[in-house]
Amino acid sequence: MRRPGDPAADRPHALLVEALARTGQVGVCKVAVRCRERIALLRPRHGMLVLQTLLWQDELRDPGDLAPSAPVTDRELELAEVLMRELTGVEVEQLQDEYQHALEQLVEAKVSGGELAAPPAPVPAVDLMAALEESVRAARAHQDGG
Repeated sequence: MRRPGDPAADRPHALLVEALARTGQVGVCKVAVRCRERIALLRPRHGMLVLQTLLWQDELRDPGDLAPSAPVTDRELELAEVLMRELTGVEVEQLQDEYQHALEQLVEAKVSGGELAAPPAPVPAVDLMAALEESVRAARAHQDGG
């Protein structure tokens, strides 16, 4: 049995990572997670292998007619594509788990016997086309320096 860090295991691992990275392919494997066998992908990332679990075929459900029926125009698609190109990159450090924070506040309020806050009122829907156009303008202004 090979131990982690064993030099004899390093070479095959490095070879697999590099071969997957060069070819742009992924590895398909089976793993046991919580006493259940799962199908998974192995992807190369920063010299390591990243495991991404998938669903088995029988776990997938037919979505039926859940697809949105609202048609989109070519202009909307063009604006969405421009926005996606302009707003690249995510600062992961700035993302927060808002659900976890709200849950902690709820538990704290219950434990202390305080008043529970009412859930916020739903926000009305916005005009997607106007929001896309404004976002594109703001992204372009930001890229142009201000």
